[in-house]
Amino acid sequence: MVPLSGLLSLARPPVRAAEMMRDERALDSNGCVRLFVALVPPPETRAELEAVLAPLRPGWPGLRWTSQEAWHVTLAFLGEVDGAALTRLADRLERAAARHPSQVGSLRDAGAFPSAGKARVLWTGIAGDRRALAALAASVAAGARRAGAPPPDERRRYQPHVTLARCRMPADVTPLVAELSGFAGSSWTAAEIHLIQSQPGPRPRYDTLGSWPLRSAAPKESDRLGAP
Repeated sequence: MVPLSGLLSLARPPVRAAEMMRDERALDSNGCVRLFVALVPPPETRAELEAVLAPLRPGWPGLRWTSQEAWHVTLAFLGEVDGAALTRLADRLERAAARHPSQVGSLRDAGAFPSAGKARVLWTGIAGDRRALAALAASVAAGARRAGAPPPDERRRYQPHVTLARCRMPADVTPLVAELSGFAGSSWTAAEIHLIQSQPGPRPRYDTLGSWPLRSAAPKESDRLGAP
């Protein structure tokens, strides 16, 4: 399977439903696929974060660290989606993306879910206009719901982040969060959204099924995720 980063480096037009359905790898033996919709930081942004994390990993061998090729900002987790809903998702996501401008943001600081003292997930956050990003996430979730793939966690408050590591058992990562608390990455622009297939496992694999451009427009100050 092609890595997420390799797939996203290919220039291509938006993918229609029929094109997604022609890829038989997308559906499992039950006719379903595990999906989420996300923004993906560019290689230079991931490399910047990797340079900060690399010297810290040896001191935390008990964490399951995610690879930089898999880093993304989830807009909506869709869970298991059947083939009928998948055929409707492309048009819905294309419409949702077209209603929102490209997002400019940066990776910043760190935290943990549910807390640093009993962490299951270590993450870095997104700096900037969280309202614009939340509006995009809400449009994506609404489009998925209309396509027949309602996000199971749609009612939760949206908390944009990039997952850096997972813990097999609740762990105290307070010192690690403190070390990362001053991290402030360079700004980057997300110009499209991606529908991504997730294959869980010790090292989860991701395959991009479709990508759709956000609206091209000179961003207003209120539209800039990376605005101070």
